[in-house]
Amino acid sequence: QVQLVESGGGLVQAGGSLRLSCAASGGTLSSYNMGWFRQAPGKEREFVARISRSGGSTVYADSVKARFTVSRDNAKNTVYLQMNSLQREDTAVYYCAASRVSYVARSTYEYDYWGQGTQVTVSS
Repeated sequence: QVQLVESGGGLVQAGGSLRLSCAASGGTLSSYNMGWFRQAPGKEREFVARISRSGGSTVYADSVKARFTVSRDNAKNTVYLQMNSLQREDTAVYYCAASRVSYVARSTYEYDYWGQGTQVTVSS
């Protein structure tokens, strides 16, 4: 079973940047397509980005396209989310997740393993 641990969250001013990391243990990350989700207070968890097993294919939610970049280093068993031009609306707990399905998964039920989340707060 894969264990995922996110890090890199924090408080940042609007317009700033953060880089989230998701480290995996107990399994080989390259076996999974990886996703990033976020959940703001009072809202449902929503899809942010997804990266294929090899890293050759990425998909983004429209709300973060051109601002966020997902990448992975399979040798380090780690996935990253670079977040630029952060806005107050990006404030949420961010989760990484691992999926065994081969197609582009955007729903939470399509992911098998989840991290505990890391808080990102964007101030104006």
